[in-house]
Amino acid sequence: MKQSYSSTIEENLKQYNSSLDGLNSEQAKSVYEKNGPNSLGEAKKKSWIIKFLAQFKDVMIIILLIAAAVSIGISIAEKSTSELVDGLIILAIVLLNAIIGFVQEAKAESAMEALKKMTKPEAKVLRDGELVKLPSTELVVGDIVVLEAGDIVPADVRLLETALFKCDESSLTGESKAVNKDANLILKESTPLGDRKNMAFSGSTVVNGRGLALVVGTGKNTEIGKIAKMLEESKKEETPLQKSIKQVGKVLTIIVLVVAAITFVVEMFARPDEPLEAFLTSVAIAVAAIPESLPAVITIIMSLGVARLAKRKAIVKRLHAVETLGSCEVICSDKTGTLTQNVMTITALYYDGNTELSPDASDRIEYKLCTEIMTLCNDSKKNKNKFVGDPTETALCDYALKNGFNKSKEEKLIPRVFEIPFDSVRKMHTTVHKKEDSLIQYTKGAPDIVLNRCTKIMTGGRVCELSTEKKNEIISANKKMGGNALRVLALAYKKLRSSNPKTATEEDLIFVGLVGMIDPPRPEVKDAVKKCLKAGIRPIMITGDHKHTAFAIAKDIGIAKKESEVLTGAEIDSLNDEEFLKILPKINVFARVSPENKVRIVNGLKSQGKIVAMTGDGVNDAPSIKSANIGVGMGITGTDVTKEVADIIVTDDNFATIVVAVEEGRKIYTNITKTIQFLFSANLAEIISIFVATIAFPNFIFLSPVQILFVNLITDSFPAIALGLEPAEADIMSEKPRKNGTSVFGGGMGYMVAASGIIQAELVLIGYTLGIKFFSAEVAMSMAFYTLNLIQFFYFVSMRVKRTAFKSNIFKNKWAVIAVAFAVGLLAIIAFTPLHTFIGLTSLNLTQWLIVIGISAVIFPLTELFKVIRNRAFK
Repeated sequence: MKQSYSSTIEENLKQYNSSLDGLNSEQAKSVYEKNGPNSLGEAKKKSWIIKFLAQFKDVMIIILLIAAAVSIGISIAEKSTSELVDGLIILAIVLLNAIIGFVQEAKAESAMEALKKMTKPEAKVLRDGELVKLPSTELVVGDIVVLEAGDIVPADVRLLETALFKCDESSLTGESKAVNKDANLILKESTPLGDRKNMAFSGSTVVNGRGLALVVGTGKNTEIGKIAKMLEESKKEETPLQKSIKQVGKVLTIIVLVVAAITFVVEMFARPDEPLEAFLTSVAIAVAAIPESLPAVITIIMSLGVARLAKRKAIVKRLHAVETLGSCEVICSDKTGTLTQNVMTITALYYDGNTELSPDASDRIEYKLCTEIMTLCNDSKKNKNKFVGDPTETALCDYALKNGFNKSKEEKLIPRVFEIPFDSVRKMHTTVHKKEDSLIQYTKGAPDIVLNRCTKIMTGGRVCELSTEKKNEIISANKKMGGNALRVLALAYKKLRSSNPKTATEEDLIFVGLVGMIDPPRPEVKDAVKKCLKAGIRPIMITGDHKHTAFAIAKDIGIAKKESEVLTGAEIDSLNDEEFLKILPKINVFARVSPENKVRIVNGLKSQGKIVAMTGDGVNDAPSIKSANIGVGMGITGTDVTKEVADIIVTDDNFATIVVAVEEGRKIYTNITKTIQFLFSANLAEIISIFVATIAFPNFIFLSPVQILFVNLITDSFPAIALGLEPAEADIMSEKPRKNGTSVFGGGMGYMVAASGIIQAELVLIGYTLGIKFFSAEVAMSMAFYTLNLIQFFYFVSMRVKRTAFKSNIFKNKWAVIAVAFAVGLLAIIAFTPLHTFIGLTSLNLTQWLIVIGISAVIFPLTELFKVIRNRAFK
């Protein structure tokens, strides 16, 4: 079956069993029953309960829940309160983590609802030969609809008649200017979406003229319906950190089970008559192995990062998206409205050999004529504080107004009395005005056509013959503007000899000038692109606009240098997957692409191991935004659809804000890795020390579960959260992004965890051994407990920075100082009040305290040494 745009009007009417009088009611009912309503259907929504329960699916959370269940089970069986406290504390931590995650991600996925808002509730339809208004949901293929300026196109339609008909399709195709439509065109099957000028698409807006059209696609069979289907099919992947933590959780589960089992066996050999004590020791090992506070601490760190980003005009909808930004390797950005201003702007003006836009020229007659023609041969209207209409014409009026030419005032002084409207064959627009006692004709249009109609030129304040030399000069100026991807219009006029305006002809015109316009880059984009390149991030432009325009903008802002770096949607479609993936690393600009092309680009980059961010504002960007590792929507110009599927919304539509968000993401990820290093080092020290002590001193209790929980939840948690507030390292945006799949323990962090954990365990065991040898079992337990706690504070001061801590300002993060002071204060309250008896500790004398402090302080210089080794070995 031939496509509607490649078939004649008669063939289309025959194919859909319709006529210019439309369908009758019986035909419409039959088609409706077959195809259903003209809607996108209902999106499947998760209940609030399901969304809340999803917070508990993480492996680490499951391990914590099992540990809590075991502790509570033991407390019930033994009627013991300490294990009950352990279990309840763990449950409280898990619940806190779930609440924070749920609140942050509470916004429902309602992209389908947003898409439905783009369709107009009513449509003007010919039914039974009469023009009636019907709900747009009742439209069927074969219906004949009437479209006028201001209407939202209710379905995909093949145009049958057009009069000055223009559509704004920017949200669907990405093309910034309104598209002229022509019902009489018959196009090739391979014609891309943005060039199908005999079609109008559901959700686009009629900005000018009138049209009669045949409905050829409804509901999910429209172009916007295809986008909706892609949104339904695409699923969000786990972030790199989530994958890494998940893997760590699996490994941790195995370690917990193996070590706890070995401990139980050893304890049973040592104390065969005390199986419960052996089991409790195994539980202590399990509790020691699990960093109970880690999920909550990571969630809190990311939430604090989200709050900081909100102040910098980036709203994070999906919590884990924050850390994904830190590993971003490619930013695929839509052009229109993201890299550019989405406002056609006059950037070049040529008259009498002059190319200056300076207002100083406003006293020259040629300049005055240019502004007169721009605004009077113009159909845009003033609505409140802005001009509305065709973007090209509003750009002309905006420019003239900024330079002192008031359209409304001049229209009263020089009223329009006749018009020859623009059409796609003539490519000109002519208006006739009454100026004083005579008639004057203004014409604007395609430079080559208008110039061929000119016989004279306004130069030096007077009208002269248009010489070949002058004509070549104008052609050269036009080529130069076109070479910069400007849309160029020629401006001409003539005085009518007749008093009858209808005698106006577009011949023997007087050439006045050329005006060039473009949707220009945002002022801050060049610097943002430079920052990306310096940070090892590859910016890619993906647009529905023309190849020439896309390259000009990309070259201007630094994304591309050569035209060979540009690939069109048609060229993408001609490549198989192997060919496409081979050429993908060499392409930095994709032009004239469809939504399907965008998804293919994003998925291609992901298949090559890249972490991809996709930005955009139109409906056409939504599927690729959802497919990307991280989707970034625009807050001002962005459609509801894009905002709903995005992970992050940039509220000022500023590309530079995305770079700020990437920097914040890097800082958050770095601080999370520091937190993981800090917590896992402590947990490893606990596992090793308890395991060794169980074997070496089988008749003594080393540390109880509640004591280990105190270290994990009090001593470690507050400094760990403070690590999330560490300022960014000075060179954070000079480093290359971490590679996809890199373990959270990569880059030497696994070495730091192992080395620090082993040394911490040795120091704790030294304290315990000295307590057993010279004092008592109760004192030994207390010395081990306080040594384990104080070690964390000395270790924290050193590991906060990559380089040496001796050159670092330890007070630069006030929250770190407060966190350590708070944790030390709590430890002091435990140590020097009767509260220590509640967790099975005893008082220490001055000598014992000096031993504890001396042993604990050893970790600081050793950590500094470990950092030197790491920084040399893992450059």
